[in-house]
Amino acid sequence: MNSSNSIFTFQESTKDMVLSCVSQREGEVKLGEKVAVYSDLENFTGKYVVLGVKEDVGPRANLGLSGSDAGYACFLKRFLNMQSNSFFSGEEVLLLGEVLVNTEITELDDLRSGVAELDDLLVSILVPIYEKGLIPILIGGGHNNAYPLIKACSMVQSKAMDVVNCDPHADFRALEGRHSGNSFSYAMREGWLANYAVLGLHQQYNSQSMLDRLAEEECYVTFFEEYLTGQRDFLADVDDVLRQVSDVSLGVELDMDAIIGMPSSAFTPSGFSLEEVRKYVIKCAKSKKAAYLHLPEAAPKNEREEAIVGKALAYLVSDFIKS
Repeated sequence: MNSSNSIFTFQESTKDMVLSCVSQREGEVKLGEKVAVYSDLENFTGKYVVLGVKEDVGPRANLGLSGSDAGYACFLKRFLNMQSNSFFSGEEVLLLGEVLVNTEITELDDLRSGVAELDDLLVSILVPIYEKGLIPILIGGGHNNAYPLIKACSMVQSKAMDVVNCDPHADFRALEGRHSGNSFSYAMREGWLANYAVLGLHQQYNSQSMLDRLAEEECYVTFFEEYLTGQRDFLADVDDVLRQVSDVSLGVELDMDAIIGMPSSAFTPSGFSLEEVRKYVIKCAKSKKAAYLHLPEAAPKNEREEAIVGKALAYLVSDFIKS
């Protein structure tokens, strides 16, 4: 899946790697003792495939901050140490592996060509997952990785898909070379994305030109300020979006930037609570149209932030699977 001179490498999961993350305890069974790994893929009878991406190339290609490469490791430690029980056993999940960065790159042109290379690698990994009828859950990295999730799914089903995104930023920027800010504009331009709904945009953090593009494409848009003033109801809008998904697959996006106080690439002191976005994920999962879950942009910088990010991601993934 990668050549010797590529920027990225895909590392397959192994049982030994998984168990090394598990704190085993007599009388208890953890998720990490039950999940499948890459070598089990051919005979896997579950439904959900978790893929980690340890990169911050996409956000930096968008002139943003580093740090989104740290989210997946935080998730893995907390998720694998959740209890396996009657609510969620872990047998429904296969840990595929993780994409790693081989080479440090800093120049803007190199960063953007690097994102395009990452797109191709992820598409090659995701197409066989979709072909098996499985649902990928992609964790870590920048929001640039929405594009290969959308492209691979639409390629396999030979039909453009719909996407709902909870995010302070629309990521519908100009087609200026790939980065974390233009996954959805590229996916729509290339015919992979049929309808795009983005909930909870922050009014002063989206340019007028991007708002104009969203309007031109007739995207479903709401603003966080409308929820603050009571003009709209967040969960009612989620229901409205889900009602409009007909015979196509739905991509479920949650930028960790949307959560108040969450250590992320674009930290916000004002946003949705973790409880609100958990309800969003549960509703989307219950729609039965969900083709993937994407949780990008977490960027912890110390041990306390790693614990916050890890547990938040673990809650969101378990909510999605249990629903």
